[in-house]
Amino acid sequence: MDMKLEVVVVPVSDVDRAKDFYTALGWRLDADITPDAQFRVVQVTPPGSPASVIFGTSVTEQAPGSARGLHLVVDDIEAAHDELTLRGAEPSDVFHDAGGVFHHGGTESREPGPEPKRSSYGSFLSFSDPDGNGWLLQEITTRLPGRLDPATTGFASADDLASALRRAATAHGEHEARIGAEDPNWPDWYARYMVSEQAGTEPPS
Repeated sequence: MDMKLEVVVVPVSDVDRAKDFYTALGWRLDADITPDAQFRVVQVTPPGSPASVIFGTSVTEQAPGSARGLHLVVDDIEAAHDELTLRGAEPSDVFHDAGGVFHHGGTESREPGPEPKRSSYGSFLSFSDPDGNGWLLQEITTRLPGRLDPATTGFASADDLASALRRAATAHGEHEARIGAEDPNWPDWYARYMVSEQAGTEPPS
């Protein structure tokens, strides 16, 4: 049975303030429902995300600001930093972990700048909402094997597809330099490269 993560509940103290903050980030407002004076549900969805975020009044017993380690995936951590800054989120500088695998909790073992080899999964930044709920962005460009089914490869948005096409174009330029000729079958090469990048399988040579 498929079990898909659909909703993450974020505890906030001021619903309108949280709504203004998250929609200012460009997150889609899906619902703002108030069945009665003691119950309000607001749902927003980050661009390209299959899962949504819910906050409101009487939707959780968690203390406001107690959510930590909420992760968002991007394919360009520095561009994400610039966008979050422009939208008023006050993100941290881009960092990587001294241990080289995922990251420690809090700010322990943070090293400045993206992962030195710009390896997929290795670069992060953090930001908090007005209550202090903590978010992290993680840069992923190539998935490890088995994370995605290549038979169901897809792109969450036009921007996601455009970024994948740009990476494929760069890789294809290197491919043509290796073979010393133009590749007339570049659409097939692009397709194989983009699928392999998502699924974590061997890219075309």
